[in-house]
Amino acid sequence: MRNFKILYAEDDETLAFLTKDNLEQNNYEVIHCSNGKSALKIFEEEEFDICIFDIMMPKMDGFELAEAVRKIDVDVPIIFLSAKTLKEDRIKGLRLGADDYLVKPFSIEELLLKIEIFLKRSQKNISPAKTIYEVGKYHFDTKNFILFNDEEKVGLTQREAELLKLFLDHKNSVLKREQILTSLWGTDDYFMGRSLDVFISRLRKILANEEGISIENLHGIGFRFSIG
Repeated sequence: MRNFKILYAEDDETLAFLTKDNLEQNNYEVIHCSNGKSALKIFEEEEFDICIFDIMMPKMDGFELAEAVRKIDVDVPIIFLSAKTLKEDRIKGLRLGADDYLVKPFSIEELLLKIEIFLKRSQKNISPAKTIYEVGKYHFDTKNFILFNDEEKVGLTQREAELLKLFLDHKNSVLKREQILTSLWGTDDYFMGRSLDVFISRLRKILANEEGISIENLHGIGFRFSIG
């Protein structure tokens, strides 16, 4: 079995050495870049299973890098590692399509667990009987994370696709907030709750012009995805 390949962008050489060494000891193949510009060039030339980006880097910061990567690949998992602790920075990263955001100093054990979770999700097989859903004027391809019709194609992140599929599997029913968080992240905490709000806002925006489709916020309870 091949080793999973990680693109790791970090300008702190000491931290990068330690993190890369730990990842390689756990049988990952790691390509390290010290700035965002060189990381993007390598991403354009090679295929990766997951990306790990610092935010404050020279030449191209992590936010710009993630945005550029998402234009190339809408579903490769992206994890931010950053000393930036403001809620606004975390939300910005998630809006750009990142799957998670770990604040420095981080635990290598936690990072390894996150990587394992995202790789399992990206590699798991989806039942052939449930790979295509009808969502308004769109077809939803759960395997490739896209909404499409004859005129356009909208790429989703893996997390957005998982959330939309969960809503469709429970359409017109109430999903408790903690149920959604546990299904998608395996945990129910404050930061994951804020992340969930970002993904729901994104889905609302994508489906805003679809008649009969709504994501209703039931205060203190959860959400209901209604589709007529």
